[in-house]
Amino acid sequence: MFNLLKTAVLMAAITALFMALGAMMGGRQGMMLALIIALGMNFFSYWFSDKLVLKMYNAQEVDETSAPQFYRMVRDLAQHAELPMPRVYLINEDAPNAFATGRNPEHAAVAATTGILRVLSERELRGVMAHELAHVKHRDILISTISATMAGAISMLGNFAMIFGGRDSEGRPVNPIVSILMMILAPLAASLIQMAISRAREFEADRGGAEISGDPQALASALQKIHRIAQGIPMEAAERHPETAQMMIMNPLSAGGLRGLFSTHPSTEERVEKLLAMAAGRG
Repeated sequence: MFNLLKTAVLMAAITALFMALGAMMGGRQGMMLALIIALGMNFFSYWFSDKLVLKMYNAQEVDETSAPQFYRMVRDLAQHAELPMPRVYLINEDAPNAFATGRNPEHAAVAATTGILRVLSERELRGVMAHELAHVKHRDILISTISATMAGAISMLGNFAMIFGGRDSEGRPVNPIVSILMMILAPLAASLIQMAISRAREFEADRGGAEISGDPQALASALQKIHRIAQGIPMEAAERHPETAQMMIMNPLSAGGLRGLFSTHPSTEERVEKLLAMAAGRG
C-alpha cells in the first residue's frame, strides 16, 4: 500500500513539474502546449512501445511447440494470476534478464533472455515470470510509459526554454536566473521522480510475483543469482537502448553509490530482504 501511495504522489509531482515548466515557458498558452505535447507522446508510447521494444531486442515469439516448457510455465502462472495469456518471447542474449510490455493485460507480452533460462532453476524462473506478470496485472507498463514520456517531455521543454526563454502568465520575460535554474533543474528532478516511480513499482511487482508463484524465496534466490551473474555479462541491446533498462527485472545498467539515485531499480539487497521477510510471514 505504501508503494502504491508513493507512486501516486510521485506521478502527481512529475505532472506538476511538467505543467510548471510549461507555464514558465509561455504562461497559460505554454501550459496548454505542454499538455498537448505530453498527450501526443503518451498516445504514441501507449500504442506502439511494445512493438518498438520487442524489435529493439530482436525478440522472437515462441509457442507451445517451439518452447513447450517455458510457454506452459507462463500459461500456468497467467491462469493463477487470472490474467489473459500473454504473448511469449525469447531474446538471444547471454545476460540473464526478463521484462513485460504491452498496453494492457489483453495486449501484454513477456520476454526472457536465453541466458536466464540457462542459469535459473525451474522454481526460480517461475518466480521471475510471476514478477513480470505482476507488472502486467498492476498495469505498471502504462505507469512507467507515462512517467518516462513525461520526463522526456520535460527535458524537451527545458531545451525549448533555453532557446526561447521563459514568459510569465502575462507574456513578460521571467527572471533569467530563474529561467536558467528551471531549465537545468526541471529535467534533473523529472528524471529522479521517474526513477523513484520505477523503484516503487519494482517492489510491488516483487510482492505481486511472490503471491502469484506462492514462493517468495524462489524469487529472492533468482534475484541474487541474476545480480551475481549479470555483473560480468553486458546486455548489448540494453546498452544500445538505455531508455529500456527500467523494463527489466534487473537493471542491466545499474550502478551503486550516489548513482543509485538514478537507478530504475531498488538495490538487490533490499528486494531480497523484503521477499525473505514475506516468506517468513513478516512482510
